Amino acid sequence: MKVEGGHEGRKLQSTGGSTLIVSLPKSWTIANKLGKGDPVFFHPQADGALTLYPTAAPASRTAQKTCLISNTTPHDHLFRRLVAEYIAGAPLLEVRTQDRMNATTRKVVREFAQRVIGPEILEESADRVVLQEMAASNPLPLPSVIRRMHPMAHAMQKDAMAAFTALDASIARDVVDRDWEIDRLHWFVHKTVTTAMREPRTLAQLQLTAEECLTYLSASRVLERIADHAVRIAEVTGWVEDSHLPSDAVDELAKLSETSLELLDRAVATLFTGKTAEANAVIDAVESIANSRQKWLERFVSRKGKVAVALAYVLESVERTALYTSDLAEIAMNHAVCKESTA
Repeated sequence: MKVEGGHEGRKLQSTGGSTLIVSLPKSWTIANKLGKGDPVFFHPQADGALTLYPTAAPASRTAQKTCLISNTTPHDHLFRRLVAEYIAGAPLLEVRTQDRMNATTRKVVREFAQRVIGPEILEESADRVVLQEMAASNPLPLPSVIRRMHPMAHAMQKDAMAAFTALDASIARDVVDRDWEIDRLHWFVHKTVTTAMREPRTLAQLQLTAEECLTYLSASRVLERIADHAVRIAEVTGWVEDSHLPSDAVDELAKLSETSLELLDRAVATLFTGKTAEANAVIDAVESIANSRQKWLERFVSRKGKVAVALAYVLESVERTALYTSDLAEIAMNHAVCKESTA
């Protein structure tokens, strides 16, 4: 037996000519109640490691969780708590109140179950609602989720600018209503990665390395933030829908938004192609946008009243979209270099 860097190592031995075997640590077999003739299971991982499982894995400490809440808890606080419980990854979540759960609290729990991917209401009683995770055994591929989030964030930003340009409140409301769709995908990525970092079986099912999981979580967060800024632009539309916006300023913002979205598309592409030169080109282009911000801001604040405020807010959100795009390009570059190092 060899111990190196805190890890226990064992030499491969040959038996039967072409078969290689290795002995298992006695402490591990005892802890998992394994003996002669018991089967074990293994799964090769993306980084070349081999994960070994006993016949019956010990029950996860997070298999069931009770969340004690109060009927007086503000609804947004309760919803955020439920999202946090969801990300923590308990397959069975019991939401309970000390007394009878009132109708408004129960409504928040039901809305939460409808807005996230996986949990379904399994059981209800006077003082509790039990949610069971239904998607844990077959997690969605994280790259596919990112590919789905990207066009959603792109479309939200594009529609938000269309709403602002035309002062169309109906388009603006639609953008705000769609925000939860990208939120639920981001929460799903966050939950999946959290579970994968804790449970090797989930990581093996995803067929990704831990570094790749964290890359996709970072990308998901960027896309969710870009969608948030689309919502902000849509909300600004409501402030000025009865005002007259200067067409030259609106046109400048629309062009800037289009440029930011083109760079976003290129940044997402580099996440999957690994082209570091393209990632650098995106970052350089975003820097030129940031450097021009003061010039545009000075032009916009020369306007009066709420129109000046609205133009400045939209400029800030469009600029933030570009800066988040730069972050995404950096994530893609780091991901590409990491893959080269482990290849």
